[in-house]
Formats: sequence, structure tokens, C-alpha cells
Amino acid sequence: MTDAKTIGELEGLDADTQFILEVAAITHDIACPLCRKKYGNTNGKYQEQEGAPLVREFLADTGMTAEQIDRVAYLVGHHHSPAQINGIDYQILIEADYIVNASESGYDQQAIRTFMEHTMKMAEGIRLTKTVFGV
Repeated sequence: MTDAKTIGELEGLDADTQFILEVAAITHDIACPLCRKKYGNTNGKYQEQEGAPLVREFLADTGMTAEQIDRVAYLVGHHHSPAQINGIDYQILIEADYIVNASESGYDQQAIRTFMEHTMKMAEGIRLTKTVFGV
């Protein structure tokens, strides 16, 4: 999800936060194949439930610190829960994932405006959304 990388860079994240964000963005949908097989769909709650353990296993031998893996697992395990945002990396991941989902699923202009008004906080995420969707 290049939108997360772009938003993070434009917002001037420190190197470690940018790294965590990018790893979370790459792995955030890690549970989708399992969810399709196990539940017959990729419901966000199922993705969160199944994703955190999968990403921990996936990242175990990468040389990342336990703290980094914990944060990525937390982000993957909460990326469909915007009410629980607790960090700039989480905020950007939610915004970038929404931009991708809105584009892929053809969300209507009102839904996009509502998300922008109620959930988005990052200036660059808002700017990117306005540019992509013309809202």
C-alpha cells in the first residue's frame, strides 16, 4: 500500500515510525486468504483477529525487534478499528487503507467526504484523498 508510505514521508515521520508503518501497510491484509477459507469472507473483524498472530509468525525471523513486531502486529490486528487509533502510524494506516478500499470498491462521494470529516486527521492523507477522488 504505497499510499501509507507516501503519506508517512510527506508528514515527515521519523525513520523507525516510517519503517513500522511500511511493514504494517505491506502485511495488513495477511489474513485475507485464511479468512476466505475459514469464514468465507474477509470481514474486517476476522482480518484483525487472524492477522496479528499471522504477522508475528511471518516477521519472527526478520531481525526486527520484539517491540517493532509487537507494534506491527497491533496495527494489523486493529486496522479496521478507527475508533481505537493511538498513534500517527495507526492514523496513517487507517487513512491509506480507506483510500485504497474506496478506490477499489467505488465508494460514493458522500461516504468519502464523511470519512474525511470524521476520521481523517493527516493533512497529507486529506490532500491525497481530495486529489484522488475530486472531493
